[in-house]
Amino acid sequence: MEYKFLLSYILVLAALFYLYKEKLDIEKTLLINSIRAFIQLLILGYLLSYIFKLESPLELLGILTFMILFAAFTGQRRVKLADKGYIVAFLSIFCASFIVLFSLIALNLITFKPNEIIPVGGMIIGNSLNVYTIAVDRMKGEVKNTIDIIENIIALGGSLKDAFYFVNRASIKAAMIPILNSLQTVGVIHIPGITVGMLIAGAHPLEAVSFQLVIMYMIVAVALFTGIFSVNFAYKKIIRTVFN
Repeated sequence: MEYKFLLSYILVLAALFYLYKEKLDIEKTLLINSIRAFIQLLILGYLLSYIFKLESPLELLGILTFMILFAAFTGQRRVKLADKGYIVAFLSIFCASFIVLFSLIALNLITFKPNEIIPVGGMIIGNSLNVYTIAVDRMKGEVKNTIDIIENIIALGGSLKDAFYFVNRASIKAAMIPILNSLQTVGVIHIPGITVGMLIAGAHPLEAVSFQLVIMYMIVAVALFTGIFSVNFAYKKIIRTVFN
């Protein structure tokens, strides 16, 4: 087994030294998370060798479902919605991921093979998780800052959904900003990880770029759908969460 990749940890050690020297109080978090990432990816490497041999669609769906459950658990820990917020996180991530993943299969851009659906599904679910946390966190901030406007709309006879209209718009917009920035700079400022990996593996540059475009457009869709589902599933719980 090749262990040269461990030399890259020198870069993390340099960051740890700087953080410790400047007393930024996040060096412990970086150390723990960097070791955690190493362990998780090492386990993943061994698991994938078995997962890629699976042939049953039910087994593959079970793995994807577990990934969504874990993403929902992580999302709830980050934004902490009151009143069974875990269900909101699960439904938002599940619905958005399901639509995008099976759209790719229907368009024959990927197949239901483990070496395709598991990595792509992981990217979809991971991005959906990020968008969910951004959208809901932005909703909480917007409600705190505009509670007077929300109360006035309701007092004038508007529904809670009407009162949250501008909050939902702002939250979806905030959740879309990272992917918009990526679309603007991809291929100019940075070469994405998928492209780099395929090039290192010996793929033709045009093949690598074509697949990267599928991934980028896929992330756009999952960002939008997750944002929409998040604000529609979460708005009834936001008030209780913010002022609990």
